[in-house]
Amino acid sequence: MAGGNLVNKGINPDNAVNELANQDEVFRSVGRHVEAMNLAEADEEEDYEDDGPKVVEEIESLCMNCEENNTEVQSAGEIAERGVKNVLVMQELDDMQRQVVKSDTAVFRVEDLDIEIPPGRGKLTNVEGMLSEILSDLDLGQKKRKEEAPEVYEKIETIVQQLIEMIRGTVFPFKVSLEDPAGNSWLEPSLADTPSTFIRTEYDRTAEQNAALGLGGEEDDEEETTGQVVSQALEDQGGGMEGVDIVDGVMYTLPCSCPGCAKKANMNIQMVNIPYFKQVIISAVICMRCGYRTNDVKTGGEITEKGQRIWLNVKHPIDLRRDILKSETCMLKIPACKVEVVPGTMGGRFTTVEGLLTQIRDDLKGQIFDVEDTTGSGGDSMPADRKKGWEDFFKGLEMAINGEMEYTILMEDPLANSYVQNLCSPDPDPQIRTEEYDRTEEEEEELGIADMRTQYIADGEYTRELMTKGEAQRDQKAKDAELKRTAANTEVPGEVKSTTDSAVGKEAAVDAKEAVKDGYVMVEHGDAKA
Repeated sequence: MAGGNLVNKGINPDNAVNELANQDEVFRSVGRHVEAMNLAEADEEEDYEDDGPKVVEEIESLCMNCEENNTEVQSAGEIAERGVKNVLVMQELDDMQRQVVKSDTAVFRVEDLDIEIPPGRGKLTNVEGMLSEILSDLDLGQKKRKEEAPEVYEKIETIVQQLIEMIRGTVFPFKVSLEDPAGNSWLEPSLADTPSTFIRTEYDRTAEQNAALGLGGEEDDEEETTGQVVSQALEDQGGGMEGVDIVDGVMYTLPCSCPGCAKKANMNIQMVNIPYFKQVIISAVICMRCGYRTNDVKTGGEITEKGQRIWLNVKHPIDLRRDILKSETCMLKIPACKVEVVPGTMGGRFTTVEGLLTQIRDDLKGQIFDVEDTTGSGGDSMPADRKKGWEDFFKGLEMAINGEMEYTILMEDPLANSYVQNLCSPDPDPQIRTEEYDRTEEEEEELGIADMRTQYIADGEYTRELMTKGEAQRDQKAKDAELKRTAANTEVPGEVKSTTDSAVGKEAAVDAKEAVKDGYVMVEHGDAKA
């Protein structure tokens, strides 16, 4: 009926339908507009969508009155299982352009000036931007301070001038650090970095840091245990495993606090005897509440007199299945892949060669690219040449993991607690070479044994007493003087010496038997040996 009326009025029905459809397209509801936009965006970004968690979200605000522009960064991911600390030694102007992601829980420090930006608003900038912000904050109100507090003004002005020189690039080197207990901050590394210029370490948070992050709180039910429960493992419960005989192959369960959520968890430990090496203790923590899991390896026994270097030539695919123990004090280098892992970065690991390289690759990719970035794009903020360098680096590391190239692994351990499986045992393995070396003073200091005195007491035990450097030097001078007096008394002819002096000399010779070697001072008292 409607069609007939339109025809009678001289209007084509097909044109009328098209016109109505166009009107409906123009005046359609807001909901339909939004739905159409969402469908268009989904089609356009289908190939680029990342299913992984969003780590950083940038929020930008602009005031229309004063035109104040504020760019803030908030972490859109979860609190990491461990805290992280990045230390960078600035050596050239290019280092100023390294990207910095500072979360609201992180602290940025200029170590040489002992100044910092405390936890606060998150930022996405570079090193130069962080230094400029510190300079701006310090310079604020300097004119007023100059009149009211000249002494304070002078002290701050000294730091301001030093910061200006740093930003201009006339003062190198200097050290900056970025520490975040939440593990959500990042300082851009470079392929040219060495262990002396850039170090990224992860650490377990303290109870205070967990409380500041809002972790922990009410007590939950006890975790299920899989091994023999050892009581009194917590400090507030009396100690550790005192009086417990650890048996090879038996799993023990210790109550502990989860580093991830600060709630009660269990640590499973087991002693393993590695053939032709020594006994090690493997520990693992798995939290059933937050999913945190980690494992570590500790070696036992006494501190060796010298460090050890181990070279392993990886030539065949079977070499990837060799057992390898990297202690927490071991430096690992793979020159062919430009890999260098500093002590303390990965902790202790007992795995295979393939497993160790895979973990190194995964850890590095998590720092350079997104955690779930399977394409290796690295984000649109990474320069093309830098991205190409990282792609070539990971390509070489992937070839090493797959056994497609020959390379050498060097492990340098000042405590000689690292190990590579010998496939020809008990005969020497032609692909393994070992070497002992004297520890440096820096290594002795870092390991805490530089100023350690070990003495043999009357009960037949060795005790260790920590000494300061000054005390150690004075102690050494006194021992040298005593040795000289003893030698002088021995060289004097018998008819000249008195009986008293001779007795004193002999007694001093017995009481002063000592060995000073590699930073150790071992005193063996005569009454103890008797």
